[in-house]
Amino acid sequence: MAMHALTGFSLVSLLGFGYLSWDWAKPSLVADAPAEAGVEHPSAAPPQPPHIIFILTDDQGYHDVGYHGSDIETPTLDRLAAEGVKLENYYIQPICTPSRSQLLTGRYQIHTGLQHSIIRPRQPNCLPLDQVTLPQKLQELGYSTHMVGKWHLGFYRKECLPTRRGFDTFLGSLTGNVDYYTYDNCDGPGVCGFDLHEGESVAWGLSGQYSTLLYAQRVSHILASHSPRQPLFLYVAFQAVHTPLQSPREYLYRYRTMGNVARRKYAAMVTCMDEAVRNITWALKRHGFYNNSVIIFSSDNGGQTFSGGSNWPLRGRKGTYWEGGVRGLGFVHSPLLKRKRRTSRALVHITDWYPTLVALAGGTASAADGLDGYDVWPAISEGRASPRTEILHNIDPLYNHARHGSLEGGFGIWNTAVQAAIRVGEWKLLTGDPGYGDWIPPQTLAAFPGSWWNLERMASARQAVWLFNISADPYEREDLAGQRPDVVRALLARLVDYNRTAIPVRYPAENPRAHPDFNGGAWGPWASDEEEDEEEEEGRARSQSRGRRKKKCKICKLRSFFRKLNTRLMSHRI
Repeated sequence: MAMHALTGFSLVSLLGFGYLSWDWAKPSLVADAPAEAGVEHPSAAPPQPPHIIFILTDDQGYHDVGYHGSDIETPTLDRLAAEGVKLENYYIQPICTPSRSQLLTGRYQIHTGLQHSIIRPRQPNCLPLDQVTLPQKLQELGYSTHMVGKWHLGFYRKECLPTRRGFDTFLGSLTGNVDYYTYDNCDGPGVCGFDLHEGESVAWGLSGQYSTLLYAQRVSHILASHSPRQPLFLYVAFQAVHTPLQSPREYLYRYRTMGNVARRKYAAMVTCMDEAVRNITWALKRHGFYNNSVIIFSSDNGGQTFSGGSNWPLRGRKGTYWEGGVRGLGFVHSPLLKRKRRTSRALVHITDWYPTLVALAGGTASAADGLDGYDVWPAISEGRASPRTEILHNIDPLYNHARHGSLEGGFGIWNTAVQAAIRVGEWKLLTGDPGYGDWIPPQTLAAFPGSWWNLERMASARQAVWLFNISADPYEREDLAGQRPDVVRALLARLVDYNRTAIPVRYPAENPRAHPDFNGGAWGPWASDEEEDEEEEEGRARSQSRGRRKKKCKICKLRSFFRKLNTRLMSHRI
């Protein structure tokens, strides 16, 4: 009953915000809207292959879009989604690096060595260099490839940079979060540096411009200087709406009556991003790309509820394997869709974009290439059944083991203390510590009553296994692990199968040479090829020495202690 009331309130609020009467052609602060005469008119036979525009937002919550009943204005996203295909069974990863790595490789984290946490700025780590990325594959098919926005896939060597991984041009940040105006990023007290790069150079001269506006303007410039006759891949990875919560004052004014300060700033950032998407869409039309384009919109993980985001009514938040952490916002908008203006319940995962987009571009990519994704275009465009029937959310052997997990609790085949999550059909299984499992209502009041929070608060349960029928219980309120041990055992067996294919986790200790002070005050590559070769040799030597009986010295014990301590600290920091 309460749910119906909430839905009704959301619809009235949406109408009140003027969604249905929003002036689609109204100029915004992001860029000047083009004149009507410049808009491209439909053509009878659009050229092939299509232009691909992939828009990724950062930390946008499941509830934080107008068509999900939000109190935040997103008229552009609402209209694009309404005219295209909404993906309402779409999954991503719970934090930044894993989602981005799976998008660009089409592989699960267990197959890239990035199972644990994120890539920190000072870690000698990056997306594996031996794997062909999506933009590299599209380049082979004749595409011009451009990236604008947040990378967050490692940069300790020049070979790790976006321009070395398949992008012809790049403007954006290499680390996980920067100031929206100054582009400074601190990875701990006193470890701060500038992070805005154009190509492989530091873009000092662009400091002072709000990143969402800067990135949208760069996209417009790329489109203006590119020929529609050559296929184009644009990867627009907005920094918005990740912390720090910063927005131009003009957008804040719209939410001046919103009592919760964090939510107010967050809402302003979302609306600014929405207008940036509108101007990108206008640029596509103005410069002749739109009629032969595929626009994909996706969030990268669940919203951070302590920073204004909302995943309501889903359980959990960013950094967790509950639905609030891994259920993504997503839609496809394209004149090339065969069945438009509908909602798709087909199971889709972020790894699926790799083979789907390669196939759209005229190439081939499949499990034979080591991919974990599927070509889901027929499911999206035509409404066919999805070829995907299961998703490995992750297996993280380094994450803090659950106190109440054990091998015995996993029927002797799986240690339930290990953090893991998998979905097979309608069933979802979680083991270990999946993260905070609260249901957090939208934070719209100035003083959020603690009693409200406690109504949806989950006490620490003495368990390490959860089972849900996600189709019937998408909010994960009824744990069926005790009632269906047969299903639990079957899904644990699937985890065992996946784990046999996993490669070792790559999560190296931080290197002090990465400090921006050694790089002219900016974050950037610091390791040479020779240093990398030495590091790999040391790693192989450590692997070969495992199992040998050695006399342990005090310094060896200390190194082991601090290595484990560093891993735990990094887990808590993320």
